[in-house]
Amino acid sequence: MRVMAQVAMVMALDKCIGCHTCSVTCKQAWTNRAGTEYVWFNNVETRPGQGYPRRYEDQEKWKGGWELNRRGNLKLKAGGRWAKLFGLFASPVQPELNDYYEPWTYDYENLITAPAGTDFPVARPKSLITGEDMKIEWSANWDDNLGGAPQLGHLDPVVEKVRRESEDKIKFEFEQTFAFYLPRICEHCLNPSCMASCPSGAIYKRAEDGIVLVDQDRCRGWRQCITGCPYKKMYYNHKSGKAEKCTFCYPRIEVGIPTVCAETCVGRLRYIGIVLYDADRVSEAAATPDEQDLYAAQLDIMLDPHDPEVVAAARAEGIPEDWLDAARRSPVHILAKELRVALPLHPEYRTMPMVWYVPPLSPVVDLLKDQGHDGEDASTLFGAIDALRIPVEYLAELFTAGDTGTIREVLGKLAAMRSYMRDIALGEDPDEGIAEAVGMTGAEIRKMYRLMAIAKYEERYVIPSAHLEDAHNLEEIGCSLDVDGGPGMGQTGVFGEASGRPMPVAMENFNALQARQRGEDPTGNEDLTGRVNLLNWDGRGNPQGLFPPDSGPGNGTT
Repeated sequence: MRVMAQVAMVMALDKCIGCHTCSVTCKQAWTNRAGTEYVWFNNVETRPGQGYPRRYEDQEKWKGGWELNRRGNLKLKAGGRWAKLFGLFASPVQPELNDYYEPWTYDYENLITAPAGTDFPVARPKSLITGEDMKIEWSANWDDNLGGAPQLGHLDPVVEKVRRESEDKIKFEFEQTFAFYLPRICEHCLNPSCMASCPSGAIYKRAEDGIVLVDQDRCRGWRQCITGCPYKKMYYNHKSGKAEKCTFCYPRIEVGIPTVCAETCVGRLRYIGIVLYDADRVSEAAATPDEQDLYAAQLDIMLDPHDPEVVAAARAEGIPEDWLDAARRSPVHILAKELRVALPLHPEYRTMPMVWYVPPLSPVVDLLKDQGHDGEDASTLFGAIDALRIPVEYLAELFTAGDTGTIREVLGKLAAMRSYMRDIALGEDPDEGIAEAVGMTGAEIRKMYRLMAIAKYEERYVIPSAHLEDAHNLEEIGCSLDVDGGPGMGQTGVFGEASGRPMPVAMENFNALQARQRGEDPTGNEDLTGRVNLLNWDGRGNPQGLFPPDSGPGNGTT
């Protein structure tokens, strides 16, 4: 048993309101540069929908992820070493720009410089690639809120597959339609196919926390990683000639701060924590013959941080004590391993993804209320799960490789939590039979409720900071993720634009950010005393000036 630590994320889909705040803040932080106009490390998809890029889940076309050969061993779906060699200079098995969208701006100058006339001037859309006028026909959120669903909904690969099995299961009539939001980032997989696909060996998985990154100095722009990633979360920067991807905001993680997408999430649906796993069994789990057994196989290699044998093995591998403590308090471990209500996205790709999802339940409650029933009464809620407006089969194709039984179990637990806690909120004695009906105890339901409904900041984000002794190893290459003129953005070599020099990340910037968020003033600036920026205050600490001074007993203050 070789114990390793992985930083992972859980998203509770019932909480997502589709505001795209996570996408915008990620865009501003990481891909607000030339060459990345179409790049969205974080995007929010409306399901059903084609996704971004279009129909990325159609692996019969894109050949992403892994499959088993005749001997039962893992092999890349796009082909092995020889196939990669023959397709090195021409790789047609990857999305084109139209599958993303042609990035554009608007001719704002025309609004100002147009001569006086009888018509009001307009700002025409212009391509950022060619500079010519263009017609906007697609974008990252074109399917937002079921835009065009009656005409385009059948192009969703999951809808297409479910319809083949049951033609009448999913319809797009107004009174029968359904929708939910699915935020997506890089899965930072335990068995990443993008890393195995890279001819240059530029993609690597950090041993200390499992984050998958691209070494910009080694990347040669072959783009095989784009083909290899089944989630299509690898992107090509056409200006620098390098591949780029979500970095899980590693400079923030190293100092104990959550990712930008998690920090700014309006619905507070994201959880970040440490997961311990047995690295020696990853390949074995990924090679599980039956696709519907892959979810259970992935759970099996996730280790119990309370087990003395696991703790001893982790210490032998050099995992620090504070990381082990974080693993014991990890919300990801609790939701995915202990309570088993979080599921991986498309486990059938065999990459062992480490971004997990709690499937949505809300539409069934709304449906029952519309029909005049008590939407949170256990006697009606359990029986209505199979009549969920979001078909169980659709959720199963997303999260369990088609295993509807697991989806029903998870939805049953979520329904039980609502009914059980409703009784407590109304001042009634909790019905332990509700918990027993889904194989849980009342204590477990209360634990799930606290984490999913009322968890504090420090409960949602349990992130141990990096250790000083690892600081040198954590000085990552700049990743071309800076401003114009930064690494890979303008230095020209004999073969075109070079990737730039290694640029260690300034940790002081993130320490200052953390101090500001906690209401501390690291500069000691007396001019700012008494001022509190509530937009930056996360509730940790009491900044000076937040509360009026206590005048002592009898002053009428509390």
